[in-house]
Amino acid sequence: MFASKTAFLAAASVTLAAVLGPNLSRAQQPAAPLAPITLEGDAARGVVLAETCNGCHGVPGSHNAYPSYHVPKLGGQNADYVEVALQGYRRGTRGHETMQAQAATLSDQDIADVAAYFASLPGEAEVGRMSGTALQVEEGRRKATACVQCHGQEGIAAAAQWPNLAGQHESYLLEALTQYKNGQRADMLMGPLMAPLDDATIEELAAFFAAQPHLHNTARP
Repeated sequence: MFASKTAFLAAASVTLAAVLGPNLSRAQQPAAPLAPITLEGDAARGVVLAETCNGCHGVPGSHNAYPSYHVPKLGGQNADYVEVALQGYRRGTRGHETMQAQAATLSDQDIADVAAYFASLPGEAEVGRMSGTALQVEEGRRKATACVQCHGQEGIAAAAQWPNLAGQHESYLLEALTQYKNGQRADMLMGPLMAPLDDATIEELAAFFAAQPHLHNTARP
């Protein structure tokens, strides 16, 4: 048993690099995984810092312009995962110009505070906005067995550094999974898992997790 989440991620990094390294070019070599920030977050300070986030994340149903997909819900998301995500945008291993520009201005303490704020917001469990069929949801449930170890049986993460997927918007999940598949999001765990999946399977996984109630909107008060 690993002594910490950081140790687990480091060990996973070494293992996957050893397996995949010989088959990947230098440009394809995955970045070392990020870990949650070891600073206590201040939600009261985070609410001030997150004001610039509310133009998108505080408007239920808000869309990213191009490509078009629903802006992800943050209510009910794990603070540790929000920290990892913001570090990814700051590092540039997640591709989104607006998010990269926002994250580039944040210190580690800022990230911890913003994450604490969003994780503290109350709300009722909701399903995500979706257009998938009942058949796609059931196929997604069947094919999600490889996701369970990190994201849980119904999309509620087994550990706080992984994202809760249950109740996230289908179009956002589809975009995120596709980015892992094509390398626009560089992640040494998700990349190899997504690479062999066809578009239909990715659509089914997105439909399944969106149909499970958990995450909620964080509308402006």
